[in-house]
Amino acid sequence: MRPLLIIRAILLVSALSLVGGCGGPGSDRTPTGPRTGMWRMVLDLGEEDLPFLFEVDDDGDGWVISVFNGEERIAIRDVEVRQDTLHVRMPLYDSEFRGILHNDSLFSGHWYNHLKGPDYAIPFTARAAAGERFPGELPPTTNVSGNWHVNFSASTPDAYEALGIFQQDVDGRATGTFVTETGDYRFLEGAVHGDSLVLSCFDGSHAFLFKARMAGDSLVGSFWSGVHWQEPWVAVRDPGFHLRDPDSLTFLKEGYDMIEFRFPDLHGDSISPKDPRYMGKVLLVQVMGSWCPNCVDETRLLTELYREHHDAGLEVIAVAFEKHADPAQALDALVHFRDALAVPYAITYAGMAAKEEAARKLPFLDHVMSYPTCIFVDRKGKVRRIRTGFYGPGTGEHYVNYRRNLEAFLQEMLQEAPPSAVATR
Repeated sequence: MRPLLIIRAILLVSALSLVGGCGGPGSDRTPTGPRTGMWRMVLDLGEEDLPFLFEVDDDGDGWVISVFNGEERIAIRDVEVRQDTLHVRMPLYDSEFRGILHNDSLFSGHWYNHLKGPDYAIPFTARAAAGERFPGELPPTTNVSGNWHVNFSASTPDAYEALGIFQQDVDGRATGTFVTETGDYRFLEGAVHGDSLVLSCFDGSHAFLFKARMAGDSLVGSFWSGVHWQEPWVAVRDPGFHLRDPDSLTFLKEGYDMIEFRFPDLHGDSISPKDPRYMGKVLLVQVMGSWCPNCVDETRLLTELYREHHDAGLEVIAVAFEKHADPAQALDALVHFRDALAVPYAITYAGMAAKEEAARKLPFLDHVMSYPTCIFVDRKGKVRRIRTGFYGPGTGEHYVNYRRNLEAFLQEMLQEAPPSAVATR
């Protein structure tokens, strides 16, 4: 080959190597990534936009995205950047973002929630250096701080009551949540513009948007859950409103005073309250699912309590009902759940998250009204209490009070002397 042709060939190979993808053999080229700092994402629900704020950082080991909802901060480390594509997998729930990085300040694509079906996708657009979650020019003309009696879908078969708990700053920023008999809507954040309240939450499972306007002494509005649900709600300020006692909603069927089941744990070992390791111990049975945000909140609390009181005789068994029809996928989800939350107690797999399945697998309960449901068993194997739902940290003083009362109740049971001969559970 002539020298001029050799030089041209070398130049051509060099040019192709620059055009090729990053990360090839011998390549140390770093792809262009998103700008570090604050961003604002908008999920397109069709007729409405659901915004939330997040922060992008590079901690030296890779990209970290932190999503903000009120006091909650969700750190996402499973972030993949390849040239102009961005792939973000949520840390707990089976959902992810896939998008195109148009430049370091703009990317767009879809959020996929796989537990809601293979075709469940919501378009999004995210921009760097955007300021407020809900920007607006109107100063607040009302203050929504306080407790509210809320009715969702009133006068319909889907009607239910809730306790609305809101806090509003002088600049109009609003936070709070809705508490229902099956759990709370976790950390909501938004604003009051004029006489209107807007709140949103995104945690990888929930994509919630609430809007309402003051009409006389009432808040009248709508609630969107992703693209699959919308319902009306009306709220009246009522400091004295209470929901039914969560300890009164689920109970043992007539003829039962103990519980009995046997399910495989994540290693395939058979677990039952009758096993010797649980005899004579205070036992909490957590009916839950890895897909359930309220279950995540309860699991964090039970993990703390287990570590604190295990040596004194506290045991916990989680009984999981999952949304994956394939048991292998369900077990993978539970392993991920266990590892992400560093759960120290046994997690068992009971089947699909359906009321009929739960009733069949836990026949001693009158029904499973909510995930989570927690069953409290004393050292003699007797059921002392059944708690339906969970009021998490987003409920503020309600969570603080429940945790305080729970600590006192556990201390009471733990101080009871183990029976000399424990009856078989």
